[in-house]
Amino acid sequence: MKKKLVALILSMAMVASLTAGCGGSGSTTESSADTAKEEVTQAESGSDTEQITLTLWSIATESDAFASAYAQAIADYEAEHPNVKIVHETFENESYKTKIKSAIAANELPDIFFTWGGGFSQPFVNAGKILPLEDYYGNYEDLVSRATLANITYDDTIYGCGLACPINGIFYNKKIFDEQGLEIPKTGEELKEVCRKLIDAGITPFGISVKDSWVLAQLHDALTVKSAGPEKTAAAVTKQGQSYNDPDFVASAQFIKDLEEMGAFLDGAAGLSNDEASQQFYGGNVAMYSTGSWMAGSLQTDPENPEDFDYMPVPVLNSANAALTDFTGGPSDTLVASASTQYPDIAGEAVFELAKGISKYAYLSGAAIPSFKVDYDDSEVNSLTRKLVENANNATSFTLWFDTLMEAEDAGEYLALLQELYVGNLTPEEFARAMDEQLSK
Repeated sequence: MKKKLVALILSMAMVASLTAGCGGSGSTTESSADTAKEEVTQAESGSDTEQITLTLWSIATESDAFASAYAQAIADYEAEHPNVKIVHETFENESYKTKIKSAIAANELPDIFFTWGGGFSQPFVNAGKILPLEDYYGNYEDLVSRATLANITYDDTIYGCGLACPINGIFYNKKIFDEQGLEIPKTGEELKEVCRKLIDAGITPFGISVKDSWVLAQLHDALTVKSAGPEKTAAAVTKQGQSYNDPDFVASAQFIKDLEEMGAFLDGAAGLSNDEASQQFYGGNVAMYSTGSWMAGSLQTDPENPEDFDYMPVPVLNSANAALTDFTGGPSDTLVASASTQYPDIAGEAVFELAKGISKYAYLSGAAIPSFKVDYDDSEVNSLTRKLVENANNATSFTLWFDTLMEAEDAGEYLALLQELYVGNLTPEEFARAMDEQLSK
């Protein structure tokens, strides 16, 4: 897919189409997938009883909010396919990105693996390393929309299936907010005022990890969209003629520095991992944490008092360009099959079956906004996750995370520059110029 088309898809308002496959509810008719399963299994195994092993890689480590969803989806799949065994291997987020690229280069990919859509996976598709899945999508098109799979569609061909429709925002401790008499901020200045009041009360406003740079990027990405707007942001980070050396991009970097200089962030954030920083939030030691909607699942299990926590969209910095309903995120987390798998038909169909199960169980556990239509009882889903689903369904745009939307080389430099901005080695203006230089290559 040409970059211009990618940028358009990733930044456009997709409420109507995404509602059908991202958090939408309603009964659906069973597809012909069961028949297809039996046919491909027999065709590839040569018999009904021959045992086949598929290896699956993901980032759903034991501490990840999706770990249980993967385990349950795999158990369901193996129960329905008794001659197929799924061997699930997990890796930490950042190291996994390097592992995939090394496996691609060495032709040592597993049968099925987790990846991110957009610019991250495009080189793998261009190199012929990922199995096209158009032939298998027909059995699932009533359950998951093409719009939901836009970030893993290249040259009009589907190459994977999304697991969820995550959105970014700010999770906050509503007990602290109530005790301090704080209102939910809707503008950047209101957010700064909330931070000032918390600091005056001896409370750290934000938990954040700079060591795990993607956590810092979660906040910066969202602030940038709320400053420059979705179209302008997507055009800049995908090299579509928009300079990053622009006042709207400087403004979001400046906002990060303003928060850092006033003491709004957790002490020692530059050396803290996401796990360490988020534990401070779960423990009630900081008032806010900016990350993806997956935190809703952890907030049901990690804190002693999950009822103390709530969610708000990232406030708007420039209302001429953006609205509260413009989000970073959207369908990106994806399962794909390797083009080199010994069992392409089984693996291709398994991508959709496993993704469907993961979407279901992650939603029921409160960890995700589902990518598939909900055709099961979801009455027990917690109110926090339901609030996130409502926000996603009312979104006016989704802009994919910058380090996923960008080409891989640009993404690595972006995260490094963002760390330099935070620790004071770059001014906001120098950051914007350095980003523009990188994106001009």
